[in-house]
Amino acid sequence: MPAPECRLYLLTPPTIPDLDAFARDLEAALDAGDVASLQIRLKPADDDEIRRVAAVLAPIAQARGVAVILNDRPDLVKPLGLDGVHIGQADGSYAAARRDVGPDLIVGVTCHDSRHLAMEAAEAGADYVAFGAFYPSSTKDADTRAEPEVLSIWQESMEVPCVAIGGITVDTAAELAAAGADFLCVGSGVWNHPGGPAVAVVRINAAIANGLADRAGS
Repeated sequence: MPAPECRLYLLTPPTIPDLDAFARDLEAALDAGDVASLQIRLKPADDDEIRRVAAVLAPIAQARGVAVILNDRPDLVKPLGLDGVHIGQADGSYAAARRDVGPDLIVGVTCHDSRHLAMEAAEAGADYVAFGAFYPSSTKDADTRAEPEVLSIWQESMEVPCVAIGGITVDTAAELAAAGADFLCVGSGVWNHPGGPAVAVVRINAAIANGLADRAGS
């Protein structure tokens, strides 16, 4: 049986001071290798800023077959022509998010280090559950720390895809792919990579391939 697939899920920086420059970085990153999704996560940002950023970034991603997920704001997903929403435990319910985006778009749910929360989200109908943080992150101070084992257990028992998030880099991607992640959500590990975002995407995809080989052989 072939190893399950694991793909890269990009996360924007919380602030984007130079949108034109970031758009060029995004194009380079997406053209460098396989990327499944881009989450627009701006903290803090008003509605106008979210609209401005989405208007520039979403066409770049969607033209390349990359799904665009908006963090926390299900009410803006359909008006902006995006592909789904990611909600945290404190950002409203799955049911409310689903009502906003409709039956056909993506709703992903943060579940921290809790299989219980993940099972509740999966049973409610979430398209994916996100576990983390697995490592310290410069993007967000996480209140919980997840262990790779949670991915392995989830992969063995559940069909809803799981996303690993939190401090993931070129150096840590293989471990989480091997453990059972279906997607690796990476932010600063791509945008702040010393070789640039394109190099980071190439190397993370190589690390994912190595991790999947390890998973298949275990």
